[in-house]
Amino acid sequence: MPTEDADLQPLVAADYLALAALLEGLSPQRWDTPSLCEGWRVREVAAHVTMPARYGQEAFMAELSDCGFDFTTLSNRIAARDAELPVAELVGNLRDEALHHWTPPDSGHRDALSHVVIHGLDITVALGEPRRSPDATIKAVLDGLTTGGGHAHFGTYIDGRTLQATDIDWSYGSGPLLRATAEDLILHICGRQVPAGRLQGDPIAR
Repeated sequence: MPTEDADLQPLVAADYLALAALLEGLSPQRWDTPSLCEGWRVREVAAHVTMPARYGQEAFMAELSDCGFDFTTLSNRIAARDAELPVAELVGNLRDEALHHWTPPDSGHRDALSHVVIHGLDITVALGEPRRSPDATIKAVLDGLTTGGGHAHFGTYIDGRTLQATDIDWSYGSGPLLRATAEDLILHICGRQVPAGRLQGDPIAR
């Protein structure tokens, strides 16, 4: 399993390519499926994650300034606008090398990996598609959300809890146990709604 941040870049690229392969074959109706991101369909999520492939630093900062430097406003604006791009263009963006090497500001490939995996799950779970990320990728994201402190970004509190994946060899912490599939643990930590009956144990606090 990769241990250095730079070693995670190939996993980032692989996840974008897998998502491109999945989305390429969807019917127009399925592109309009509501995702796990509230208010966004599959096409808005695709437009959001591919934003770095279409906007360089100068264009991004101009958009951000126009949104009063509110990133949420910027994200919603671009997702709504660019969701109307041709499907072939969005799929092509997912295969863009610039996207595969992009990292969030002041961050690294671990956060880039979390970005594509989490939003990929927003799409695949909503569509009822099987998870496509390899175990090493999923473990890296879970490690980033737990020992790496990424859960704080989503307002979740995991101290004093044991989290254990039921489908891969991964666990975290000590205390009252919460078990679920690895992808459901990721979604739960990130504040997404996990279908009833798929979490074994009390939910984590927010």
